[in-house]
Amino acid sequence: MSKVLVLDFGGQYTQLIARRVRECQVYSEIVPYWIRPQEIMSRGAGALILSGGPHSVWDEDAPRVDPQLFRMGLPVLGICYGMQLMAYTLGGKVLRGDRREYGKAVASVCAADPLFEGLGGVVECWMSHGDQVEAVPDGFAVIAHTEACPVAAMVDQGRRLYGVQFHPEVAHTPRGQEILANFLFRISGLTPDWTMESFIERSVQRIREQVRDGRAVAALSGGVDSLVAAALVARALGEELVCIFVDHGLLREGEREQVERTFLDLFGGSLVRVVDAAHRFLGRLEGVRDPEDKRRIIGEEFIRVFEEEARRVGGVRYLVQGTLYPDVIESGTATAARIKSHHNVGGLPERMELELVEPLRDLFKDEVRRVGQALGLPEEVVWRHPFPGPGLAVRVLGEVTPARLEMVRKADAIVVEEIRRAGLYRRLWQAFAVLLPVRSVGVMGDSRAYGYAIAIRAVTSQDGMTADWARIPPEVLEVMANRIVNEVPGVNRVVYDISSKPPATIEWE
Repeated sequence: MSKVLVLDFGGQYTQLIARRVRECQVYSEIVPYWIRPQEIMSRGAGALILSGGPHSVWDEDAPRVDPQLFRMGLPVLGICYGMQLMAYTLGGKVLRGDRREYGKAVASVCAADPLFEGLGGVVECWMSHGDQVEAVPDGFAVIAHTEACPVAAMVDQGRRLYGVQFHPEVAHTPRGQEILANFLFRISGLTPDWTMESFIERSVQRIREQVRDGRAVAALSGGVDSLVAAALVARALGEELVCIFVDHGLLREGEREQVERTFLDLFGGSLVRVVDAAHRFLGRLEGVRDPEDKRRIIGEEFIRVFEEEARRVGGVRYLVQGTLYPDVIESGTATAARIKSHHNVGGLPERMELELVEPLRDLFKDEVRRVGQALGLPEEVVWRHPFPGPGLAVRVLGEVTPARLEMVRKADAIVVEEIRRAGLYRRLWQAFAVLLPVRSVGVMGDSRAYGYAIAIRAVTSQDGMTADWARIPPEVLEVMANRIVNEVPGVNRVVYDISSKPPATIEWE
């Protein structure tokens, strides 16, 4: 299988680079920039991409790479800081920028090269840099420039070393995907063999090798991630898998009943267990206000429940989770800051009786949906909006109480119902309600009311790593707001969140 390693220098678009490569049907992984050449070869990389980053090559603590990386014979594409570091390491000249170049630019292609094959002589691109390459290293040639940047792209064709100052991975470089495809196929000679069917075959084999003659329990949440993970492991293990759905009291309206029907149809009564543990979770959350504490408590309690159920099943050594690549990235990596601890990554206890099986750990959400379709899972489950593992606990800001849960549960049901009624459900990544920890004055029934506020959150996205607020028609928002204040006791105000990710996250906690 073709593989590209994306060396992460802390750039805001690193994850997007990996996604764009996968969209070309080539498997990609994000690795720390200090990876050694020996490990690169052992991983079977066919090409390398050096990401952008916030540093200057002149910073005392600037991230560096082993110079041997450029002598391995692998094609390398440096993007922004990755290009500057390549030039600096190989003897070129990098100058501190007098002014930052940020935004759209037009690159003029000044020499024929496979990187720009089929793009003509002018390429609209997105710049975001301070430093820039002033003189290329020996053996390199300039193949594109802009009005403000004398070296917008450079190449050493003999060694297949490329650098671009702009960002081909972002949508603001309209033909950036073609540039990446040229690097992957025309220059690197890779094969587009990353398909969900091939992923399923490899995953089933890996699961069997990991579990061997053991038994496993799968943590079902009602969402597409856990269902696809369970279906994948069921294909590998058959009746040696038992699916467990934990009702932690933090579910959406009617969710337990829907989950029971769906999973019983898919896996049969003998392979599914439903555990009522609402009292345990709500008891642990009493008085807790910090969102990280909520996630940690819920993650730990989940594990303890599954360990108890595994002992009842008998002979179980493995726990199947629907962990995704964004969960791992957002929970913090060696080069990426922690955005929030996902309950199934940063929220796990240090000591566990069960070994984790995470067959989706390398996938983005849209890839998981495609796996679900390839496995023949129901459309209504495959396309269900994401729901956080901690459930409504992170949609009740501040302390979680039964009364507050009931308010957000009813409001959330109204939001989803009206989104479906308007025919918007499949167009949105997520749509839900959040209960804010503030009360405001209102007038209801000619009397003074002092009630809570509900925030409606709806976003569009491809993978959840970035998102934009959804432009829901005002008349739909009006119906939602009217229904919420009339049908949810204790709520007298509704607001709409128009924040994108970044700077905000999709969930409020």
